This record gives sequence, structure tokens and C-alpha cells, in this order.
Amino acid sequence: MNKPVLALTYDQIDQWIASLQPDLAGERFACAIGVLRGGGPLALMVSHGIGVPAAFLRYERSTRIVTWDSSIPIPPPGSKVLVCEDIAGAGNTLDDCIAFLRRHGLELKTLVAGFDDLSRIRPDYGIDARGYFVLFPWERHAYTDAYRDAWRQTSAGTDGAIAEDHEFATYAIDLDGILLPDVPSSRYEADLAAALAERDALLPFERLPGIDFERAKAIVTGRPEMDRARTAAWLARHGFDAPRLVMRDPSRHGDAPHQVAAHKAQAALALSCTHFVESDPVQAIHIARFAPLMRVIWWNADDGAGHLVSSHRWGVGAMAAQ
Repeated sequence: MNKPVLALTYDQIDQWIASLQPDLAGERFACAIGVLRGGGPLALMVSHGIGVPAAFLRYERSTRIVTWDSSIPIPPPGSKVLVCEDIAGAGNTLDDCIAFLRRHGLELKTLVAGFDDLSRIRPDYGIDARGYFVLFPWERHAYTDAYRDAWRQTSAGTDGAIAEDHEFATYAIDLDGILLPDVPSSRYEADLAAALAERDALLPFERLPGIDFERAKAIVTGRPEMDRARTAAWLARHGFDAPRLVMRDPSRHGDAPHQVAAHKAQAALALSCTHFVESDPVQAIHIARFAPLMRVIWWNADDGAGHLVSSHRWGVGAMAAQ
């Protein structure tokens, strides 16, 4: 997958659908129909936006069977409906769902969050993602190595069903402030050698973030690469030598908070991590900005609490600038 990733957040998709509200309301749809599961959130957003019922179709890719999966009945023939799906792909999902609804005498239009170069159908409403690999918030796990391996095995018929989404969660974790206390920057500025010796002698926190450390794919630290030997020695001494250790290359990323955060976000994305646990709130905000679909948790060691963090640019043209 050599295309750049276009990460669309819930907020961005909701804003896009809100921008279509006048046009969608004017169509007088009988309902918004989401193709489960990716089209489900879109149908609900449309339902709230223009005040129509939400309904759902279930599609079985292996058999290409479409079924009505809703508590409300199929609208009567001649009704106009809006079919919602996350991606207009190269496969048969939209074609088969459209054919199913037309067999019931329905008129329809399509709303798709993303279409690209491979899309067989150009939707009536859609975000043009040609040249990109679109990633949605409900499939952040699909970018992980484990999920892609499982998908290939399932597609080849060599394995059973793919595991549940949450089972593919993988973590990158910060070091200072997460596993051990932070040494104040003023100490480094006053006497670097003494500050490093003080850091080396620190003991781990007794209370660590409540995550499954078996899912920790890497420790991603802002410490410079030149500190690798002493950092690896501290981790090994205290039993944290299992995850991969990723350190900052000062020639690529400086020591300003946004530059350190860029290093951490890029490293975590390269390792296909779904979560990042960060000790510094400012860096957490920047990481969330650089990796909008990653679950970023600011861990406050003082009160032993984690806080989910998100970041969206504010102002004119914000969505296009993300």
C-alpha cells in the first residue's frame, strides 16, 4: 500500500454531512439506509441531520446475499431512499445493495464517505479520495499488521473468521512520566551529567497505566538516540526490555514539543499502532493532531488517571487543513 493515507475522523465526516443538509433535506428521502457496518454511522448522521428514519442492510460478501436488517419495514415501491456506505470499492457491495432495493421498487441515491480510483460506482454524494488510501475511524485497526495478515489468511480460505476489532489494539507508550518519573528540564540545563545520573537511579512507578503490556508494541521516547545504551540498560534492569525501543533522531526531529510529538506519531504510525500513551499533555495534543485516528491517552501519573485526547484545527478551512 503505497498511497498516502487520508484519515477521516467522525467529526470531519459529520461536518461533511452537515454541509450537505440543505441538498439532502430537499430530496425528501423516506429513509437513510446504511450498509452494515461501515455505512451504519453515516445513515445515523444523515438521520439526525435531516430527520428521516435510519434503516440498515446486511451484506454477506462470500454469498453476495443482501438482507433487510431493520425494525422498520422496507418503504413502499416508488419511495426514494438514500443508500449510505463508507467506501465505494472495487467489489460488489454497492452494486448488489442497489439491485436489492431496486427489486423492491425503490428510487435511490448514494452517499459514500470516500471514493477512489478503484471505485466501480461514483456516488451522488461522496468525498473524492482518488490517489489516497481512505481510513475511517471505525476501522483504525485495519491498518495494523496483524489485521492485514488475518485478512489475507481469511481471503485465501486458510483460516476462520477474523477476530473482533478490539483484539487488534496495539500500543506505543511513552517512557518518562509513564514508566518512571520525569526529571525536570531545569535539572538537565543546570547539570546534564548529574541529571542523567539521577534519571538512571530512578525506580519505576508503582502505578502504571491500566493497559495490557502484552499489547505494547514499542516504547517510543523523545530521548535522543545517543541515550540508547543507558535507556536500554534501565529498561532491562527493571523488566521492561520486551517491547521495541524507538528513540528520537535529533537530525530529523528537534526537541521542541511539537517536533518530539511528530517523531512519536510517525514512529507509532510506522509500527501500525492503534493507541499511544503519552505523559505530557501538550505532546499528547500534538500527537493527536499528527495521527487523528490514533487513540491518544494522556496519562497523568500524579493522579493515576488516563484521559483520551483529540485535536482538530480551529478556524476557516479547518477540515481541508487537517
